[in-house]
Amino acid sequence: MVCKTQILLIPRYLKNILPVICLVISVFLISGCSGKKEMIAPIKNARNIPSMSARNLEVIFSDSGKIQARLTGIVFNRFEGENPYIEFPQGFHIDIYDSAMKVETVISGNYGKRSENSRLIEAKGNVIVRNSLRNQQLNTESLFWDEFGRRIYTFSPVKITTSDKVLYGKGLEANESFTKYKITQVSGQMMVNKDSI
Repeated sequence: MVCKTQILLIPRYLKNILPVICLVISVFLISGCSGKKEMIAPIKNARNIPSMSARNLEVIFSDSGKIQARLTGIVFNRFEGENPYIEFPQGFHIDIYDSAMKVETVISGNYGKRSENSRLIEAKGNVIVRNSLRNQQLNTESLFWDEFGRRIYTFSPVKITTSDKVLYGKGLEANESFTKYKITQVSGQMMVNKDSI
């Protein structure tokens, strides 16, 4: 009924052309379909597709109800499999708290990856570890944070800046709060009192 009403509203000179227009459109539509059956290509590397993605995520790490750390990132991807992991491809920021719930140490980087089984976080690209209570900062290009062992370490070149010295080295191991550390192949400049020589 609606179709007839619409056809009646079409100007008289178009009524003769309408069947031709419909035939031309039909030919185009039919010619677009081929007789060949195409299979949808399977995803070749399903491991590279996240099972979950989120933006502006915050993850809280706690032990016995006590908050130990807070991890934030702009983009979060979670991957399944034998070794599930989460990834922060656009950078991350970690606040590590002391027993009084004050931020003791901050770790940030341009890329982060956390293995859920080993609870090991790998940071890459402009990695900064800062302990504001001790006024010291570590700069490196890659770093690992072992949550079980409560330590951070790297095999990459490092730069440690404190209020009175700048140290360089190739590799470092420290506690996660960055209050105690050991540098390998150390070099740098320190302020020394004249009386102590």
